[in-house]
Amino acid sequence: MSLIRGIHRETTMIVELIKKIAGSLKGEEVKIMDFCGTHEHSIVYNGIRSLMPENVTLVAGPGCPVCITPAHYVDAVIKLALDGVRVYTYGDTYLLPGSALPGSGRPRTLADAKALGGDVVIVYSLLEAIKHHRNHGGESVFLAVGFETTAPSTASAVVNKLIPEGLTILNVHRLTPPIMKYTFDKHRHAPIRGVIAPGHVSTIVGAGAWEFVAKEYGIPVVVAGFEALDILTAIFYILLMLKNGKPRLVNQYKRAVSWEGNTKAKRLINECCEVVDASWRGLGIVPKSGLRFREKYNSINAIHQYGLRELEEREWKYDLPPGCRCAEVTLGLAKPTDCPLFMKTCKPGVPYGPCMVSSEGACSVWARFGGGGLVEEIVKDLGLG
Repeated sequence: MSLIRGIHRETTMIVELIKKIAGSLKGEEVKIMDFCGTHEHSIVYNGIRSLMPENVTLVAGPGCPVCITPAHYVDAVIKLALDGVRVYTYGDTYLLPGSALPGSGRPRTLADAKALGGDVVIVYSLLEAIKHHRNHGGESVFLAVGFETTAPSTASAVVNKLIPEGLTILNVHRLTPPIMKYTFDKHRHAPIRGVIAPGHVSTIVGAGAWEFVAKEYGIPVVVAGFEALDILTAIFYILLMLKNGKPRLVNQYKRAVSWEGNTKAKRLINECCEVVDASWRGLGIVPKSGLRFREKYNSINAIHQYGLRELEEREWKYDLPPGCRCAEVTLGLAKPTDCPLFMKTCKPGVPYGPCMVSSEGACSVWARFGGGGLVEEIVKDLGLG
């Protein structure tokens, strides 16, 4: 009980400090962006937005790798599954829509493909897919999605020659520092003033990966953990740096994140893959933001083995369904509640757009836990505030 009281006291103190520093900025608008789905979950779940001063806005950035997986690759594995190739996938990508529209008569998801007789198996990891494949035999494909957090598990299995014959990997891993730069450019009309850097990703890439944010853009950046107090402390540091006019990098998550990160994991990724320009759902091609298997691993590369195509700039097409605002939500240019489909056509049980699919998607988080501003709207409607 004393521990709970202590945490409550610390939280109350940091919130008061945030309000005091925000007040000293004389009404200056401050937009702070998080780049991690788990941070956004914690912000919404703990009601952190409701604690912010009026001039401080918290916005969600590209923090969900499932949400930005291009429809092109979903379509590819749907076709493979219907052609008799077993597809291994994570639970959230199982419901990720491809390019087919509802009511088109075409399968939109791997779940649809399975309902039509396709061979689709949900797994928790590549290692589980390897185990399943050894028992199953035949031809199999593992759909590998994720940021730098999951890329090492793929790279380790490949480099250490754990991939059995007949199993290939469709590599759709993406990198976060390049999308952070891309996002800054999209916010030029209302600049991002502070960044809460992704905690999970930082355990791999290291805190030093975000130093460019302060040096090149003059934006305070804090690597933070996922407890409410972690996030509030990160916001405090950002506001303090803005007040003092001294943007820098702060590693608040030292209990898990070092400056250099996991050097072994980074070495495995580099040995396995090369960095390339890559497509992001609804956004297009982002320079140097993807990982592609090196030629020596063509035998396990599903793109090579099945004659599939990587999306290039000249052939990329907008791949969100009509009316969906997931691209703007992903970039923090719109809130989930700004989308006219939110909790109408698009709900967690029946996702229309990709941001409603994964538990880390901003729309899914807001739908399940009541996103920022909803409480305030209810209070206003009831005439209580």
